[in-house]
Amino acid sequence: MVLDQVEHQGNLNGVSAVTQSITSRPTVVRKKFAKPPVKVACLACRASRTRCDGQDPCANCLSKKRKCSYLPSKRGGPRKKKKAPIPAEDIVQQKQGDVENPVLTPVTPDFEDALFGQIDVLSTPGAGLRNLDFPSDVQSLFAGLFAPNDGGNTQVQMEPTPSSSSASSPSVVRTYGSEHEILNAYYDFIHNYFPILPPRVAPASVDSPLDGVGSYLESPTEEPAIVYQPRSPLSLAISAVLALVPHSNDSDPSSANSIIRRRTFAHAFAQMANASIESDCELHASPSNPFESPGSDRQLINRESFHPQTPVELESILALLILSVYEYTQRGNLLKMRYRAGQALAIALDMSLHSLGEEYDGFAEARRRAWWMTYYCVLQGSIVSTTPLSIDANDPQFVTPYPRFAADPDGWSILIQSQQILVTATQFVIDLKKCIPTGTNMPYISESMQRLDTWSNTILSQSNLPALVSRTVDGNLPEHTTAQSIRAISRIKLSSSQIKIHRFRAFSDIPIFLKRHCDLTAANSSEPASKCAPKGSKPSGEISNIGCSCTSLDQFKHSSSSEYAPSSTSSTSSEFQSLPQYSFIDEFPYTSQHSARVCLRASLLISHMFQSLPVPQPLTGCNSPHQALQSLPLNQYPRTMPSFACCLMQGSYALLMIFYQTNLANQVPTEFGNNQANAPSDRFTEELRQGLERIINAISNYTISYEALNGMKDDIQGAYHTAFLQG
Repeated sequence: MVLDQVEHQGNLNGVSAVTQSITSRPTVVRKKFAKPPVKVACLACRASRTRCDGQDPCANCLSKKRKCSYLPSKRGGPRKKKKAPIPAEDIVQQKQGDVENPVLTPVTPDFEDALFGQIDVLSTPGAGLRNLDFPSDVQSLFAGLFAPNDGGNTQVQMEPTPSSSSASSPSVVRTYGSEHEILNAYYDFIHNYFPILPPRVAPASVDSPLDGVGSYLESPTEEPAIVYQPRSPLSLAISAVLALVPHSNDSDPSSANSIIRRRTFAHAFAQMANASIESDCELHASPSNPFESPGSDRQLINRESFHPQTPVELESILALLILSVYEYTQRGNLLKMRYRAGQALAIALDMSLHSLGEEYDGFAEARRRAWWMTYYCVLQGSIVSTTPLSIDANDPQFVTPYPRFAADPDGWSILIQSQQILVTATQFVIDLKKCIPTGTNMPYISESMQRLDTWSNTILSQSNLPALVSRTVDGNLPEHTTAQSIRAISRIKLSSSQIKIHRFRAFSDIPIFLKRHCDLTAANSSEPASKCAPKGSKPSGEISNIGCSCTSLDQFKHSSSSEYAPSSTSSTSSEFQSLPQYSFIDEFPYTSQHSARVCLRASLLISHMFQSLPVPQPLTGCNSPHQALQSLPLNQYPRTMPSFACCLMQGSYALLMIFYQTNLANQVPTEFGNNQANAPSDRFTEELRQGLERIINAISNYTISYEALNGMKDDIQGAYHTAFLQG
């Protein structure tokens, strides 16, 4: 009825109700729901999910005599031209006068709730991911018709809108004119992070994307004109990823026009890749001889192989793996991400790639990489969505030997084991959530936590060891950079698994954390405590090689288990007293201080390892102007294939929770070896700040290409701004 009234009122006599003369229409008494929503709600109202009137201070805060503070809202308002991401260093410089020599300051209860609300969402499955497959016009269809009941953090996906000033300027897209050029670009932009193909066969050549492709005069969303259509599903899938990387001749790669144009071309290539995969699969499943078994070894795909050492029948599998990452990082579609990986798994199992022997011929390395990268992607789908695995990760039938880097013989083994630990830690989180509401089955949780902690520390120690290889005369080995990158990715995954293992115990002393993560109606002190596993277990290894003062800190050494409880002046204190005393918390094998130290070291290692990942550096001709680099953050091309972007969220979550935890207690580390009163506070806060800035820089680099990750960047930056730059 409301929609009918609005439509009738808006079309009365062909004149909009908004533009009618004031004297020609009767006086309308506004109803509460018809008031226009405020563009910015204060932090306290957002946290409590109450409507804010947008004043400073607002009526709610004024009546409750509490602090009223605001952050810029991402809801409503006119569509604006998307600006280039601002590096974290610039953010800090803008506030240099306010945050020089930062110190921890006590926060009000309302601000505590608001800050925690921004931090806690970072650890949820798919946190911050934006879905491009859900049209923004549907999301905004009812925007403004009703006043929201809060100024919450729910973001409406807004499409970049081409501005009138740039609508006539050309926007070029990165496409290539031959299979050879696409393969060369794969090694420049993709291989170091996602090595699905064997090493280069031909020497690296100059990166030569077609110039002028993607230019338009009317609309950036017009149907793309593909000058050269790749022949293979693999080269089509690679082209979809490459189209997201700004063209070297694009004068304004961060403009809305360029972003939409790159998106349009990338999706066109992805759709053609899917069609080509279907064609290959139908051909492979249809034997020419009706009496021939479908699994017979035969060559039916009449096409030259994309890579000379990769059989043509593997190209559909490899294309699906790339499309799986594309669906996650660009389209923001977790369901399709898992579906594409599942398709690749079905084809790989049908080809018996999981049970290859030790024989090593010209195609052996390609087959091994096809299998283990398929396995890797299937596990990754479970990790990012926090869902149970569709396969047994330790299936004894998976006997195919690992691939091999000449520069690092153990690199693949460490990567796959890191993925296995992370997916097992994800399953541990699922099991823990089932046990926490009732406090039952804690012996199983305790044993699993100890086993996972030992396992992760063991593999992390192996990943820190140098690769034992014999150097060539000139010191260069194939895939040297790729092997180093894979080691860094493995450390990122191992650190993320440690945060998942320890994060509940690390922050279980925070009352609001318990309130958000425990079912208070089910958990109570009257329940019988289950027998706990033996306590006092120590981790078998330590994280090392971070090179910052926080790696050896014992900043959480305190005797009381409630040292992080708020002071009696906080409204949260009485809330804490009213919570049931969770007996099962004492049954964890580690103290909250130990788990907090593990989370701190792991999150700092994540930030360092993301920073250490190589940046694409394609060969260029002497006449290449590289206009795009002048507009990109830090003058760097974006890294690609961030299927593990969820680890960025885990790292930022841990750093912000430790900041919140320490700020809540109004205490700082005491073992810095410095007796100056403010030095420990300053140094500890600065370590947390620098870790978050490294994470923000990493996610900003990824968002140059991948639109779905913009929500992650916004969530991390918003929490960072609230924690460190507020006021």
